[in-house]
Amino acid sequence: MYQKKTFVISILTLGAFTFQYCSKSSDTVTPVTPADPYAAIKATFGTSIDPNNLANYANQGKPNYIVKENAGGAAISNAKATLGRVLFYDKNLSIDNSISCASCHRQQFAFSDTAIASKGVAGGLTARHSMRLVNTRFAVEQKFFWDERAATLEIQTTKPIQDHAEMGFSGLNGRPGLPNLLVKLQGINYYNELFKFVYGDITVTEARLQECLAQFVRSIQSFDSKYDAGRSLVGNDGQPFPNFTPVENMGKQVFINPPVFDATGNRVNGGAGCNGCHNAPEFDIAPNSGNNGIIGKIPPQPGIDITVTRAPSLRDLTNTAGIVNSPFMHTANLGTLQNAIGHYNTINIAPGNTNLDPKLRPNGFGQHLNLTGQEMNALEAFLRTLSGTNVYIDKKWSSPF
Repeated sequence: MYQKKTFVISILTLGAFTFQYCSKSSDTVTPVTPADPYAAIKATFGTSIDPNNLANYANQGKPNYIVKENAGGAAISNAKATLGRVLFYDKNLSIDNSISCASCHRQQFAFSDTAIASKGVAGGLTARHSMRLVNTRFAVEQKFFWDERAATLEIQTTKPIQDHAEMGFSGLNGRPGLPNLLVKLQGINYYNELFKFVYGDITVTEARLQECLAQFVRSIQSFDSKYDAGRSLVGNDGQPFPNFTPVENMGKQVFINPPVFDATGNRVNGGAGCNGCHNAPEFDIAPNSGNNGIIGKIPPQPGIDITVTRAPSLRDLTNTAGIVNSPFMHTANLGTLQNAIGHYNTINIAPGNTNLDPKLRPNGFGQHLNLTGQEMNALEAFLRTLSGTNVYIDKKWSSPF
């Protein structure tokens, strides 16, 4: 007599292949659906992040006249920049889950802050004003922080996390250190999925945090300004821009043309020479610059600070409504463009300032540009042309939470 045999159920998974052995009295096999590898990502971020359809960070266009680059040729990866975006906005990176990188660098202010000093954990405050992050990548200068203490952007990214007053993982006065953060993040399910997606395993390291945060920050770019529309129509910055008003073109010349000084530091000819430190078309800070004559500290900090030698790009000083994105300088003591122009118009060498940039002390005297009201207004009009629109609204730079 014929006897039907029964097989034991067994499921064996090897890598990406699933083998099924099913108990059956017929030829029907019930398919087994593997677990969703992105379940936690979907549950946390919804449609903000889709691992199968990432935002474009890697292949953004830039004008052919933009030639400066401080990333050392390192390519941006969509996956790493996406993970960097999550890290940038995640308050889990602070000891009390109250502060993220984006708390001090807010998209609506060109990734700066309107506060003079930004709030940190447990009532702490930043020692210097929050620097705008727009076009961080497009500069010759490779060092970061106002005082250039970080040799690369990668090194810079985890320093605020380890700052006692900012995000708190300092390892000081009983607080946890960075190794505690790494363990904390590795215990969060969406980071398990994101790190495995990016790196092939769930291990969280400082080097990986640095790489991904740096890639996200480098991706933040702004090249859709009135200046860019005009620059694309001419061969160089010295030519009049067809889309500029006469006042804006005048301001451009005041910005570009170097001043001619007499023996006591008074301008007798030429422009303001802003281009000497903030060279168009990137408008970044020149490497090896000295300080700009502002050597105070945010109160109640005592003393002077002559170590501030870096500055953000001059792009996006103002928002789409024409309002300044944040107060200017590391002390945030200049609230308007006219204030900033006025500072450079008359430089007085303060006692103890042994690090003033040589370009600001012609013949050993603080520069006196003696700009006319017309020149100052024209210069302000030109600076306003450097602001775009997309950087404030592009979702790939917004919070994914």
